[in-house]
Amino acid sequence: MRIGYVGLGGMGAPMVGHLLAAGYEIHVWSRRPACADFLPPAVVRAASPTELARQCEIVCTNVTGTADVDGLAAQLIEGLAPDSIHVDFSTIAPSTAREIAARYAQRGSHFVDAPVSGGTAGAQTATLAIMWGGRQALASRLDPLFRCLGKTIVRVGEAGAGQVAKACNQLVMVAAIEASAEAAHLAQAAGVDFAKVRTALLGGSAASRVLEVFGGRMAVRDFTPGVEARLHHKDFAAVLAEAAQQAIPLPVAATVMQQLDALMAAGWGMVDTGRLLSVLEKSHD
Repeated sequence: MRIGYVGLGGMGAPMVGHLLAAGYEIHVWSRRPACADFLPPAVVRAASPTELARQCEIVCTNVTGTADVDGLAAQLIEGLAPDSIHVDFSTIAPSTAREIAARYAQRGSHFVDAPVSGGTAGAQTATLAIMWGGRQALASRLDPLFRCLGKTIVRVGEAGAGQVAKACNQLVMVAAIEASAEAAHLAQAAGVDFAKVRTALLGGSAASRVLEVFGGRMAVRDFTPGVEARLHHKDFAAVLAEAAQQAIPLPVAATVMQQLDALMAAGWGMVDTGRLLSVLEKSHD
């Protein structure tokens, strides 16, 4: 099977490596050709997204945001043969995923939104959680590919459902980062060592992966990004946009969005989201 790939960054590069190791024939297109220089000579480079789509049965994209995916889809759709699949691993607005899927359906091809969770570490170890939306009939073709990349594979529903699941994931995770920051701020204000508080919490019902990883960064004040905060800010905008479309309140998410806005305004978009602790400290000064 020929697999096309667009997006050779921190997530995409190791994912392409896993697909190569599994024996797939890989074709790529990169907006910056130098980004593909790490790939072995056997990988075929396409001149454009449309050409890439003509060469491949399945094309995967893993890029930054909604506008990026929409722009690529407009080119890929011109090259995809009937019954070909565009699998998007990016995190984008659910409404856009639905719209792209509808356009593809009119042309006889398929769009699958398959956002992932697990970060660069999960991409490197092929332990990503993949939550996908699309036709059930596509599962037999997609499952072998997904199994090369992730550990937890769940079809959530029709097109757009994967992005709803990712929005829920980001809501819970980033709200937990904010909660960890507030716990650290409270401990510091009371003159108690947060590192010790965190150790105690990790042994109880408040234990979580977020407290372990992001709380750990807060405890030692190391804000080297695992995921840059600007990406969580972008994702949270999509969370609230979907909530507005569904006409439902998300009061916790709205408060966290205000904190993320403050983080971005302070110029911390390129560092770790654990910097939400600094937002609290700044407002307290």
